[in-house]
Amino acid sequence: MRDHVSRAILASALFAATYAVNLQAPLYAVYAGNSGVGAAAVTVAFAAYVAGLMPTLILLGGLSDRIGRRLPIALALCLGAAGTALLAVVPTWPSLVLARLLLGVSTGLATTAGTAYMAELFGADRTRQATLLVTSATSLGFGGGALATGLCLSLGGPSVMPASFVALFVAAPLLALAVLGLPRADTPHPVALLRLPVFPAGSWQFGAALALAWSATGMTIAVVPLQLAAQGLGAYTGMVIFLAIFVGFLSQPLARRLGNRVALSVGFVLVPTGFVTLLLGVWTQSIGLVLAGTAITSAASYGFTYLASLAEFALRAPDNRARAAAGLFVYAYVGFSLPTIGSGALADRFGLLPAMTVFAALLVTLTWAVAWRGAKVAELRQPAQ
Repeated sequence: MRDHVSRAILASALFAATYAVNLQAPLYAVYAGNSGVGAAAVTVAFAAYVAGLMPTLILLGGLSDRIGRRLPIALALCLGAAGTALLAVVPTWPSLVLARLLLGVSTGLATTAGTAYMAELFGADRTRQATLLVTSATSLGFGGGALATGLCLSLGGPSVMPASFVALFVAAPLLALAVLGLPRADTPHPVALLRLPVFPAGSWQFGAALALAWSATGMTIAVVPLQLAAQGLGAYTGMVIFLAIFVGFLSQPLARRLGNRVALSVGFVLVPTGFVTLLLGVWTQSIGLVLAGTAITSAASYGFTYLASLAEFALRAPDNRARAAAGLFVYAYVGFSLPTIGSGALADRFGLLPAMTVFAALLVTLTWAVAWRGAKVAELRQPAQ
């Protein structure tokens, strides 16, 4: 029973840490309007999250190996609440940039320590069950924050501090204390404080696949809402962001049964198919196609591809799970941020729809290239008959 409680508290903490990440997304237009900035500035602020996350992953991915798992997770919860509080007090574009930086650091600490901690709570022979619980909690968190704010704004009217923010302010400190009270499941080692991520041998295709999948999610979260607002469909922003992640959560049990390689192959089909469907919906102003495309992409981004990649990295580096998780998220967040920033720059010059079209063409091409190269490598490794 105690193990079940510990896992539930850890899963709740991971949910809360990731809930904070997209909590403010439905208010991007408000922050931009208060500061008089355009699409490029919004995508830069969105990607500032990665500017906080990447150094944390690269330099501190193994921090919990030295100081234990609990303190980094508790600190992550506090940073998420602090970034959200900043936006509530000063709802401007510069505040959004700083808040996203803090949220990036928070996510880096929570995901690396949390992935390793959950595996330790489950035991070495139940790595996939631990991975499923981590991906479920974080997927619900990443999507749930945006949906909660969207619903609060729809029901309660315009506000820079909706009830979804207040819920985080209450839950984060309570969960931080609860995490600090969990039993220790690891043995800290006297390793260097700054430790680089681990990229397990043979894992490149899983990392590249997740980078491509999350690039589609980054575009959906940062750029698509701007276009919906321009078309008078801004009320659907929260639902789009929620679907961009939640459908992936629903797909995870099936992905687990398929196995890593098969799940990865399914992801290669779903990611470009979903984004092209979404793009068609934006061009025709069909919210039905936008939501359908978002759901299809989500099934891979936070379902098939996400679960397969995280499980594969953990299985290939059993003695360095925290650093291996950091390595995977380096791939993921390069994909999450760079295409979004590039598309924002293109949008300011040529418009949002042309920028999204260019991204879609690159996504289809690169997905095919990674899948083809992975298949060729696997074929070469097959023993001669």
